[in-house]
Formats: sequence, C-alpha cells, structure tokens
Amino acid sequence: MLDRAGIAARIPHQGAMCLLNAVVDWSETAISCRAVSHADPDNPLRADHRLGAAAGIEYAAQAMAVHGALLAAASDAPRRGYLASVRGVNLHVDRLDDLPGELTVSAERLSGDGNHILYRFAVAHAGRSLVEGRAAVILDAAKENPS
Repeated sequence: MLDRAGIAARIPHQGAMCLLNAVVDWSETAISCRAVSHADPDNPLRADHRLGAAAGIEYAAQAMAVHGALLAAASDAPRRGYLASVRGVNLHVDRLDDLPGELTVSAERLSGDGNHILYRFAVAHAGRSLVEGRAAVILDAAKENPS
C-alpha cells in the first residue's frame, strides 16, 4: 500500500491537486486507489460549489500516472504522460461531491508500448459505478514532436 505522500512523490500533482489518498493494490497491468478529496470543499476541480462527475477522469488519470511510476525502475527518470483521448466515457451520476466516504479509482492497462498506453478506468462508490471509460496516454510527448 502507498499513502498520499508516496503518491505525491511519484506524480507531478502536488498539494490539493494530488487527488488520491492511497494505492490499495497494483500489478503489472492494473491499479486500485482510494480517494476522499471529492468531498473536500476546497477541491481545486470544483466549479459552482460542486464537483461534476467528469472530474472522475482526472482521478483516473492520476491513478494511471501512479501506475506508470510504480512500474518504472527506480533509476528511471520520471516521465510525463498526457491524456491523448478519452473514449467510451459513461457518467452514471451528475456529481461526485455529494457522496460520503471513499471513492475507488481503478485503471487497467489494456495495451501499449514504451510511449503509448491504452487504459480502461473506473471510479466507483460503495460498489456503484460512477464513471468509466478508456484513455489513451502518450508518454514524453515533447520528445515525439519536438516542435
């Protein structure tokens, strides 16, 4: 298990923008995390005093980033990833901030090579699916297109 400080040490998101509280489980192909920041009134993704369900995509993106960092060798330099696209996204609720307790954020690596990865992701609460979809991630995009 990895706590919030361990997560923040591995991803570029810092302070309130580090949305995940713990890595519960991970393997070569998947990661499962917990989050409680959705209920925080100071969550930086809130708009008009609410946290819309689409913010779940950012929670999932951070889980993917942690997954990549955990898979990297300790001697590897950190690599920046960018969401190139999200597909097949289903929002089963309107908002996340009105849910008490923890969210479960999971991501499964479906395919990929050294620089392009396809993940399936899900955000759930008390066993209920809130947000799900697929995301294409490009690592070190500036190296691929230096212009």
